[in-house]
Amino acid sequence: MNDKTEDNGLWIRRFHPRPDSDVRLACLPHAGGSASFFFPVSQAMPQSVDVLCVQYPGRQDRRKEPLIDNIPDLADRVFEALLPWADKPLALFGHSMGASVAFEVARRFEREKGTVLAGIFASGRRAPSAHRHETVHLRDDDGLIAEMKSLSGTDTKVLGDEELLRMVLPAIRADYRAAETYVYEPGDPVRCPIIGLTGDDDPKVTLAEAKAWGEHTEGSFDFHVFEGGHFFLANHQAAINKLIVDHVGALGA
Repeated sequence: MNDKTEDNGLWIRRFHPRPDSDVRLACLPHAGGSASFFFPVSQAMPQSVDVLCVQYPGRQDRRKEPLIDNIPDLADRVFEALLPWADKPLALFGHSMGASVAFEVARRFEREKGTVLAGIFASGRRAPSAHRHETVHLRDDDGLIAEMKSLSGTDTKVLGDEELLRMVLPAIRADYRAAETYVYEPGDPVRCPIIGLTGDDDPKVTLAEAKAWGEHTEGSFDFHVFEGGHFFLANHQAAINKLIVDHVGALGA
């Protein structure tokens, strides 16, 4: 890893660089989310796990960049950004839309490079084959805001600031379009392990839809249900951090 690729442009954020780590964990945020959503995960990991938080274009310091409104193109770009970091075992943690992106990135690593990743943590998202017809991205601004409020995953400071909210809505709408129009192209299951995580009261994912992730891997599949809704992570951060370390940390043991 040279100095030129150390920050890997604007795609990768390392809040707590651990250059002597044994493994790497790339975290992919939800629709409307940013790399900073995973700051607590990055902070909690041991020295053996280097955390790479992915920043999608169209938000925060990338606000002026063109939006990406479909999963295949987003996965292509994330795959390219993560290539320099795959010199060590690499696992992916994706929440909601980020889980779909993670799955497609893992497929690209296997197809393009013959690289089997260390694992996929698929959080708060239906399995790729469990499609729903959803049209939140077609709602007007007020309808989109209502959806965000109902899921309780957006910073209340943003929701309470009309000017800021209108500024970030284009990126949120593009993300929703990407998540809702994603269509799984049938193919071989990935070979890496998948760890499914879901909330028991998530309106976006049933337990059956989350458990169906097991159909998409030839490796092991572990399934964990937490109390809560779509953003159950907020109330179970310590348990989820331990889960990550138990799976990913073992690779460096």
